[in-house]
Amino acid sequence: MELGRKKHRKTEPMPCAAVIVAAGSASRMQGIDKALADLNGKPVLLHTLEAFERCERVDTVVVVTREDLIKPVEQLCRDHQITKVQQVLSGGSDRTRSVLRGLDALAQREGLAAIHDGARPLVTQEILLETIAKAERTGAAAPAVPVKDTIKVTGDGVIAATPDRSRLVAIQTPQIFDLDFIRGALYKALEDDAPLTDDCSAAERLGMQVHLTEGSEENLKITTPMDLVVAQAILKRREQP
Repeated sequence: MELGRKKHRKTEPMPCAAVIVAAGSASRMQGIDKALADLNGKPVLLHTLEAFERCERVDTVVVVTREDLIKPVEQLCRDHQITKVQQVLSGGSDRTRSVLRGLDALAQREGLAAIHDGARPLVTQEILLETIAKAERTGAAAPAVPVKDTIKVTGDGVIAATPDRSRLVAIQTPQIFDLDFIRGALYKALEDDAPLTDDCSAAERLGMQVHLTEGSEENLKITTPMDLVVAQAILKRREQP
């Protein structure tokens, strides 16, 4: 599989497709399905899809979700005129395989792939556009925010080390790459049985430099009921004149 980047004429913007991953469980949501959980009157996933629907640089969206959510997600798109979603697919046994199912559906395309958590409904157009632009220039980009808490490395229940906080960031999504490159990098990680916590990790292990853009603390991932409460407060503030 080719890992190099295809060349595009500099006068033309690179096409960008998005893979929205919403195949996780509700293990930390007290039984609430986070993709369809209500967030100010709309499902979490709908907020996410609407952000990509509005983004002028994204022309195609593939949603990867659980098998039992395929029809509800398809209906959600029809009901709310989400026209960029071309396919809704079932996920794999883990996140990497789920992402690859989405990328495989885009395998005939050239350009960029924006991989985004379906449970990050508050991503802004500024983050999307800035990260797409940086990935277009460099081949790989992701939003990040500084770490505020002191991070400790533990071992056997005690503190083993304290990393320099000034060099630590929390990586968010969308993580955006040359499509051919990241697809090949993820397949190589599976082949090598390499543990991945995000898509940047697959790029890093092949020597690709992932360039950072400015993220936002509001671009949070909904993983607990408290995250929903925080997201509701953020949306209400955004709606104020």
